[in-house]
Amino acid sequence: MIDISAIYVKIKDIRKGEPYMALGNSIKVSEYDRYYERMLEEGLEFQDEVSKQLWEMGIILKSYLSRSYQYSIGENMFGAEIKYDKKFRETGNLYIETAEKSNPYKSEYVKSGVYRNDNAWLYIIGDKELFYIFSSKHLKMLEANCKTVTTSTSQGFLLPIKDAQHHCIREVALQAC
Repeated sequence: MIDISAIYVKIKDIRKGEPYMALGNSIKVSEYDRYYERMLEEGLEFQDEVSKQLWEMGIILKSYLSRSYQYSIGENMFGAEIKYDKKFRETGNLYIETAEKSNPYKSEYVKSGVYRNDNAWLYIIGDKELFYIFSSKHLKMLEANCKTVTTSTSQGFLLPIKDAQHHCIREVALQAC
């Protein structure tokens, strides 16, 4: 009898359509999955920093933690979509997301960011030094005058920093921890 747990078997994850390597009952995580987890963690840390800064300004963001609440209601009770854009200083633009895919192997994009159908009326975007607060409705109107971008997992538009400074509700410097 052959010990099957010791044999590497190439399998395909039906949900993602991405190749994986399996050893017995364990599935090795793909490089994209590791990248996605790192980016997600950076985004969540940014959300925490924004929440802390807003709390110090008297604004309380109570985040929804369950997926069901996040999908059916929104990210938080306050109605703010929060996005981390660590590249805006080098590009000179904020990337305003309008649609996304959870991984590049999915065929369809779903509405996200300013077009997500939830309670978000504010869109907060920035990096670990500064963030901008926009009206989601106002950002949708600005899109027509901006360059659109499509990546393997995201669609959106580029809002030049000078325009962001002009159109934002508020620009907030993050306090050092």
